Amino acid sequence: MYKLNQVGNDRGTQYRHGIYYHNENQKEIAFELLEKLKTNDDKEVMTEVNRATQFYMAEDYHQQYLLKGGQSAKKGSTDTIRCYG
Repeated sequence: MYKLNQVGNDRGTQYRHGIYYHNENQKEIAFELLEKLKTNDDKEVMTEVNRATQFYMAEDYHQQYLLKGGQSAKKGSTDTIRCYG
């Protein structure tokens, strides 16, 4: 959460954290949440916040990635995510 363009050992701009809003209310909520994260552990949060623009669907093999690998994609799941690659 705190490193620019990195999630765990995965690095590159494709791993950048972002919140993309459609209206000013969403933008305000995003900044409020990021501020709470920063306050909780005093680290800089490296999440970009930008207006939503064009959206590109990922290739089919990226869709439902966890489910295809037999893993849970349910919210709140504590299963360890396994990498295939």
